[in-house]
Amino acid sequence: MVMAFLGTLVLAAILVRLPLGAILQDYPNSRSLHARARPKVGGLAIMAVSLALVALARLDVPAAVMGACAFLVVVSAIDDARSLSASVRLASHLGAASAVAIAVPGANIFLAVLAVATMAWMSNLYNFMDGADGLAGGMTVIGFGALALAANSAGATGLAVWCALLSASAAAFLCFNFPPASLFMGDAGAVPLGFLAGALGYIGFARDVWPFWYPALVFSPFIFDASLTLFKRLLRGEKPWVAHREHVYQGLILVGWSHRKLTLIAYLLMLAVCGAALAALSRQVAAQIAIIAIVVASLGGLFMFAGRHLRRAGLWQKSATG
Repeated sequence: MVMAFLGTLVLAAILVRLPLGAILQDYPNSRSLHARARPKVGGLAIMAVSLALVALARLDVPAAVMGACAFLVVVSAIDDARSLSASVRLASHLGAASAVAIAVPGANIFLAVLAVATMAWMSNLYNFMDGADGLAGGMTVIGFGALALAANSAGATGLAVWCALLSASAAAFLCFNFPPASLFMGDAGAVPLGFLAGALGYIGFARDVWPFWYPALVFSPFIFDASLTLFKRLLRGEKPWVAHREHVYQGLILVGWSHRKLTLIAYLLMLAVCGAALAALSRQVAAQIAIIAIVVASLGGLFMFAGRHLRRAGLWQKSATG
């Protein structure tokens, strides 16, 4: 873990100073919450270091996951530089997810299709949620940290180590990305990380490391915001892939929250949700259902409250959900 942290810290600092750092710049656009361009090579550092250490450690994980993740890093880096079409991006997400679903033994066709859809959606939603300083980096540290703890408790060492490496690498990235950020993650980090949240979660379920609901609950703060925003836009007949600033976290910043306030409150929410998910793992089924219901109801209530606040501020149309 120390190697992952230090390696990412050093590589990120190097990439910023290379010509690549000048080429891959995040310029303000219609969905941005920042006013000045920033280099977006942080995700490359996270993925390069974590994937290299996973390969060196020869972990007990399907090689298809490594290959699919590396493929998404390359495609997403090209997207960072040249802005690929939505159809090309979606095809790459579905292709990577399909490779993992095929590589994991024992899944029936229904479960495989559901897994592909979940991994593709996680790839996109993580990218959608990477729009505020420290937000996606913090979800990576806390979310994959929770997966690592659960995998370690279940004796799934390979899965635990990979998740812990991702968490440690993201912690190093936060040294540059915590508000006020000097470095962004970019699609080359957000898309593969979302993909791995789905892929490693699916592998853990297939290997009986955790129940299906565990990774979903761990990443539920992101899942709620991105999914509710997508549903709201679809109800209005809007194209969900068009850039916008209608996520709850974006709206809160637009009404006056600072990036730091948003990030710190989000971290508390993520820690509470992951703590509840970990606590539920050791409980009987009835207690698990109760904890899941409380978390889902609490998140729903928080987003409904935030939605009403944003509507009053004129940022959400009245047809919005929440």
